[in-house]
Amino acid sequence: MAMAVVQHRESSSGSSINKHLDNGKYVRYTTEQVEALERVYAECPKPSSMRRQQLIRECPILSNIEPKQIKVWFQNRRCREKQRKEASRLQTVNRKLSAMNKLLMEENDRLQKQVSQLVCENGYMRQQLHTVSASAATTDASCDSVVTTPQHSLRDANNPAGLLSIAEETLAEFLSKATGTAVDWVQMPGMKPGPDSVGIFAISQGCSGVAARACGLVSLEPTKIAEILKDRTSWFRDCRSLEVFTMFPAGNGGTIELVYTQTYAPTTLAPARDFWTLRYTTNLENGSLVVCERSLSGSGAGPDSASAAQFVRGEMLPSGYLIRPCEGGGSIIHIVDHLKLEAWSVPEVLRPLYESSKVVAQKVTIAALRYIRQIAQETSGEVVYSLGRQPAVLRTFSQRLIRGFNDAVNGFNDDGWSIVTVDSSEDVTIAINSGKNLSTIANPSNSLAFLGGVLCAKASMLLQNVPPAVLVRFLREHRSEWADFNVDGYTASALKAGSYAYPGMRPTRFTGSQIIMPLGHTIEHEELLEVVRLEGHSLAQEDAFLSRDIHLLQICSGVDDNAVGACSELVFAPIDEMFPDDAPLLPSGFRIIPLESKPSDSKDALPAHRTLDLTSSLEVGPATSLTGGDPSSGQNARSLLTIAFQFPFESSLQDNVATMARQYVRSVISSVQRVAMAISPSGSSPGIGPKLSQSSPEALTLANWICQSYSYYMGSELVRSDNLGGGDSLLKNLWHHQDAILCCSLKSLPVFIFANQAGLDMLETTLVALQDITLDKIFDESGRKALFTDFAKLMQEGFGCLPSGLCMSTMGRHVSFDQAVAWKVHASEDINSVHCLAFSFVNWSFV
Repeated sequence: MAMAVVQHRESSSGSSINKHLDNGKYVRYTTEQVEALERVYAECPKPSSMRRQQLIRECPILSNIEPKQIKVWFQNRRCREKQRKEASRLQTVNRKLSAMNKLLMEENDRLQKQVSQLVCENGYMRQQLHTVSASAATTDASCDSVVTTPQHSLRDANNPAGLLSIAEETLAEFLSKATGTAVDWVQMPGMKPGPDSVGIFAISQGCSGVAARACGLVSLEPTKIAEILKDRTSWFRDCRSLEVFTMFPAGNGGTIELVYTQTYAPTTLAPARDFWTLRYTTNLENGSLVVCERSLSGSGAGPDSASAAQFVRGEMLPSGYLIRPCEGGGSIIHIVDHLKLEAWSVPEVLRPLYESSKVVAQKVTIAALRYIRQIAQETSGEVVYSLGRQPAVLRTFSQRLIRGFNDAVNGFNDDGWSIVTVDSSEDVTIAINSGKNLSTIANPSNSLAFLGGVLCAKASMLLQNVPPAVLVRFLREHRSEWADFNVDGYTASALKAGSYAYPGMRPTRFTGSQIIMPLGHTIEHEELLEVVRLEGHSLAQEDAFLSRDIHLLQICSGVDDNAVGACSELVFAPIDEMFPDDAPLLPSGFRIIPLESKPSDSKDALPAHRTLDLTSSLEVGPATSLTGGDPSSGQNARSLLTIAFQFPFESSLQDNVATMARQYVRSVISSVQRVAMAISPSGSSPGIGPKLSQSSPEALTLANWICQSYSYYMGSELVRSDNLGGGDSLLKNLWHHQDAILCCSLKSLPVFIFANQAGLDMLETTLVALQDITLDKIFDESGRKALFTDFAKLMQEGFGCLPSGLCMSTMGRHVSFDQAVAWKVHASEDINSVHCLAFSFVNWSFV
């Protein structure tokens, strides 16, 4: 080991070491001394004074060194370690910045070429303006040919030489899209490149089909990246199956494969897609690895023609992955996805999903790059998971949840699903799968499954002006607003016991509380995997003290308002408290897909289609505006909600379970509609419907009562006097008042019926969930005592004040306030007609 050199300043000590220091000479440690100090440093980098003195006593070789000298050595050693880590971190950042800079320079070169090409085309078109129209038409046709992809049939490629020719042509066209100007790429909105970003994303503009492109830096080797990306079922959530029918070697160590792929439909209202493609894997002369793919026309219908009949054949134009090794490790990857999804086969309202390059980017291109980065971070040990589960196991759970939900939504015949015959006006579809039961879910190879199966109740509906992220967050955090604990308990008990206990199920009381325990998440937190415990207790006297808790494995995505995602999802399945890795799962849940509005859409023009069953019963008109503005200012944003719930059943109870499932899903739909109307924004403020609750007056009327009653008791105005001119301005100013204003009923158990925006923020709830909160729940013990002590005085005098204290939000957070003012709200000018109590919390804040 190299000799350590340490120089010190003057010391008051008269030791020989300090004499050397006074003379300006270096103090050198021997190799044995350094080794002894390093051993202690490995155990304790910052030893105490007693530990240093003990070290000197126990190590004779350090006896001639003073404790202060030992202290300085450890300080220097910690400093060197910190410098080493910082240098390593800076080297990593520098490599990342260098690679990103290279990507940006390449992107800049591509854009420069595109600019030059456009300038040339502009000049050429100007020249053609002076020629005859026929010549101009010819020019247009020649320009279109740049992005036109010829069709290749299996009949034209029935030999390896023919397939190799198609493969080489596919490679050339793919490379021109990945690094050239064959497609007019524009930066994807909301995705800015930078050293901490996932990568550079672009979408097509004005080309045939829909296309997306991504460039990024990944700390994995090219062969590993290609292996992961070719296994599309592992990362593409909409991929149902991928089967390679033919494979033979090509030049440069490459391969040519004929691939049949089936994908799920995202909703019950559209058929699924399948693809018959040629996939070419090869190495380029510069060391890059390429995997490119394109559709083949002809007779390639896949393994099962009966199964293929349920699909619409999509077309994949030259697409793929260009993977280049990077200096210092890792790879630079270019991804291109270029598809024609045959939008004619879906209802007009859904066509934006099949005609949008942004959707392709979100669902396929970005998903691929994110998955690769996730694997890279897990490989390097940067990702930490709880409950002792390995990352690969958690990914498997996530895939099984989404795959099970997709299977339920699509209901493919070859999986055993069949639709129960119902009236055409039925709003909920019931599908039966008699071959799928608890035994086969837990162990697919088990052929000795008992009689029974799985029933799925599903429906789709349009939502108007409802942000998907907000709705999914509400459904996740306020399960008691839409869920029925007893129905969930039936499914959970069936999965736990392996038998169906629906007819004799014990009555259970749901406490309304849920505990969410994080299990894992993706690197950008766009997807969360968690375990949810729903607390419940049996109402039967013989087991009143037994817990009837339900545990759910749940995946939640698209909850961030600013995230770029294809949809927002909440999918869950009952599990045992100590669920094994092969636990049976029956996923149910919600999927909300935003639909891009076209500029020509009218605010009242909702495309009608026979299969949109629930749109006729859903009132999607704008809510009452608090701003007095035009309700259409929200741009008439639409989204499609798909609901699917699965239930196990015994054959003898199929009809009973079907009736229960249909009623349950209808109740869930009704609850979601109520929630959606409450959280639907109108302008810049949440909308308040004509009625706040069944027993409340209109919002404007209640606002007048609140302000008039406050003025009567307090002798001052609740809002500024110049704003008391009536109309919507009064409600607007009350809604935006800085203090939290809440109103509760005068029932035996007072519940809240109204809150302004500050009140909702303080309680961390919504207008819908507010109506389930009682007055006593928001105060702590001392606050309840103060309230109950002064309550009689408040009812007698009509007003009162509570001193500063604490209250509790619905999420369990403490809120402090300087003062709480309470007063009776008169339903009219008659002071004997009291409608409710109002509270104003002054200067509140979270503790």
